[in-house]
Amino acid sequence: MAEQSAHEKYEFKKKLESLRNKKGRGTELISLYIPPDKQLSDVTSQLKTEHSQASNIKSKVTKTNVQSAIDSLLSRLKYLEIPENGIVYFTGAVDVGADKTNMETTIIKPPQPLTIYKYHCDSAFFLEPLEGMLKEAKTYGLLVLDRREATIGLLTGKHIESYRNLTSTVPGKQRKGGQSAQRFQQLRLIAIHDFYKRIGDAASEIFMTVDMKDFEGILLGGPSPTKEEFQSGEFLHHELQKKILGLFDVAYTDESGLQELVNAASDRLQDLDLMVEKNLMQKFFKELVSDSGKAAYGEEVVRQNLMIGAVEKLLISEDLRSERIKVRCTTGDYENNITRENQPDQENVDDFGNCPKCGSSLEVVERVDIVDELSELSDQMGSEVAFISTDFEEGGQLLNAFGGIVAILRYNTGM
Repeated sequence: MAEQSAHEKYEFKKKLESLRNKKGRGTELISLYIPPDKQLSDVTSQLKTEHSQASNIKSKVTKTNVQSAIDSLLSRLKYLEIPENGIVYFTGAVDVGADKTNMETTIIKPPQPLTIYKYHCDSAFFLEPLEGMLKEAKTYGLLVLDRREATIGLLTGKHIESYRNLTSTVPGKQRKGGQSAQRFQQLRLIAIHDFYKRIGDAASEIFMTVDMKDFEGILLGGPSPTKEEFQSGEFLHHELQKKILGLFDVAYTDESGLQELVNAASDRLQDLDLMVEKNLMQKFFKELVSDSGKAAYGEEVVRQNLMIGAVEKLLISEDLRSERIKVRCTTGDYENNITRENQPDQENVDDFGNCPKCGSSLEVVERVDIVDELSELSDQMGSEVAFISTDFEEGGQLLNAFGGIVAILRYNTGM
């Protein structure tokens, strides 16, 4: 089974976002999941039954829309050969505002095999099985600690999440008056041991919630000798103790320490998508602050560099949602390209004013998704495309500070 390309993953995510924002009236939106081993005769039999039962719907409009959606599905299934991963149909009367609906159908071939058959009729499409395919399964346990504080988290795919923060009652190294040095040291060691045990119990509770087939191991961070003491004391559950992948020096033991730990373990995580993307962004920033001239940002500058084949790597934010619209004067004397954010949950109103030359109205002659356009241009010019998550700091900067599009160039073009 071929693995999804970065652009295919982006398109899959974007389709689900669009479907998530579509709403129907009553129960007029149908979701039909057909796994690869399902007999089509069984599917058509159920659809005919559902069509018959829909005749009992009191609302005439709802009844007509539901039966029309089922008729559409039945006609499509006549000539269907189920793909190797199965197929999903989303169809129904979608509310488009102004008291109007459009009968729409979206067909998705899932990136992973479907394991369920489901017919679902509601005011929204049923997306949970497909949304589950977007989630990264590979998970790492994260633990940073010293004798005063500990933070426990998980790295799942590209996302770091903090789950627990613990603080200790371990006394400082200065003893109170009246205590012997030996007695004070003994009490201090007992407090340290008790704190390590609390950390171990809390970390074990969190890490054991992860499916062990997806649990890659534990990264342990902190100053020396704390992390070494914790490891040698075997405070984790015995099944987790043997999953410690390494000990790493970190300065912080609060939530920011989890990010520091992941950075410190970059060699161990070098094949992880998160680290690949972080390295790409760091390479871009390195070129940006140097005098090499091999960093480009801004949609137009990046496009111009792509068109002359100067882009080595095009970096696009996974969360970029923009379209490029070509508008033209009705007289044909003026033409312009406009880029704007494309928000599927809001109706885009095409009002671009009047021609600056003659005052005539402007009409849309072409509309393209920015990501599709630049990806296609990259393919033509032999440039690599990488999609960057916003789940880490540099990825967030790509979207918010650079508009979601930057490039690492093969040479300085002077643009």
